[in-house]
Amino acid sequence: MKIFNTLTRKKEELIPLDGKQVKIYACGPTVYNYIHIGNARPICVFDVLRRYLEWRGYEVKFVQNFTDIDDKLINKANEEGTTVEEVAKRFIAEYWTDAKGLNVREATVHPKATENIDEIMNIISALVEKGYAYQSGGDVYFRPKKFSEYGKLSHQPLDELEAGARIGVAEIKENPMDFALWKGAKEGEPYWDSPWGKGRPGWHIECSAMSRRYLGETIDIHCGGQDLIFPHHENEIAQSECANGCEFARYWMHNGYINVDNRKMSKSLGNFFTVRDVAEKYGYEPIRFLMISSHYRGPINYNTEVLEQNRNALDRLYTCRDNILFVKQNAKGNLTDAEKDWVAKYDARREQFIEAMDDDLNTADGITALFELVRDINTALQGNPSLELVNISLERFTELCDVLGLVYVNEEKSLDSEVEDLIAKRTEARKSKNFAEADRIRDLLKDMGIVLEDTPQGVKWHKA
Repeated sequence: MKIFNTLTRKKEELIPLDGKQVKIYACGPTVYNYIHIGNARPICVFDVLRRYLEWRGYEVKFVQNFTDIDDKLINKANEEGTTVEEVAKRFIAEYWTDAKGLNVREATVHPKATENIDEIMNIISALVEKGYAYQSGGDVYFRPKKFSEYGKLSHQPLDELEAGARIGVAEIKENPMDFALWKGAKEGEPYWDSPWGKGRPGWHIECSAMSRRYLGETIDIHCGGQDLIFPHHENEIAQSECANGCEFARYWMHNGYINVDNRKMSKSLGNFFTVRDVAEKYGYEPIRFLMISSHYRGPINYNTEVLEQNRNALDRLYTCRDNILFVKQNAKGNLTDAEKDWVAKYDARREQFIEAMDDDLNTADGITALFELVRDINTALQGNPSLELVNISLERFTELCDVLGLVYVNEEKSLDSEVEDLIAKRTEARKSKNFAEADRIRDLLKDMGIVLEDTPQGVKWHKA
């Protein structure tokens, strides 16, 4: 598999440090509110990355954090007259509602910043001791100028980054580019005792600490949104590599932005949507489909028309699954020689899928391969296919859907007794060649929202 590495700006073959184990760290949400559709993209994209690597035989250790101490949480708690801990607890629970709705699997570990204060202080102490950080009042700051490679991820020289920085009169930093590792406590804020006084961690240091604790000093893949490249990920590299004396992450993957009706999503423009709001109207699965329908590094344009298109695309997948399960009820026997040609076509679609996904996780082309497989299956199962072909069709369809995390709603089709009786009476009328009665019952069922389809395997029905 080849991955576009933001660090080198080129595609590189994925060669895990530990052979078949891949260590991945993904920046998770700051839990002060419901996640928005911009948050949903990295969550879904890197869930697919993990699924694909596991499907290909790798063992994946996947860590995604929760930032549960931050200015935003403090402000939210003050607005609501509650505690930061209560705000975090509530929105972590809300995150899980949305994540499960999006069919995102739990990470190997979901660490919280507040559970890793000792590790955070250990790294800060090492940076101070080595001269990369300094105390100023109750704060501790990192010196980017001491790290000669600062800017290597964002590909901007330190001088250019520094030119865009500003330092306020009241600030006590040595240099405008210096960033906080530890913040002295203000009145009413949560705090921990530290060698530098009462305070709390800065944002960037949290991920360095949690990544090191759960994955080690050097990891394989660090991923997140494009907006995190600078300063968050740049700062993570600096503080981690200065503290540990070794490479922090070997591959960096960043997903593109989401636009709303071709405009950047922002609260100020009034085009800001939470996953919960969109899901209540369209369901969760069309959101997931949207997030992986384009190549992860490119932008996505969100609008209601696109979501409707996604629902229609998903309907095609569900129809294929339902058709396979329906045909399976009465299928018998082993593969015929002619059916072996269809299995060969299925295998070609599987290889097409692998080729797409191996090329920098190209889910867009992967989805194309899936829909071409669906077309093949729909054609292959016409007539009276063997049970072996039906089972192979289901296996091939399911494995590709599972890698993408699609077709995960298993609604049991149920009919009330009146409808079941009408379908049975229509079947008897057709057997008795009473086609007028059969048509009358068919129309009656249609008025009730039940559409019938006569097939060689029997009568299929679906809701209109």
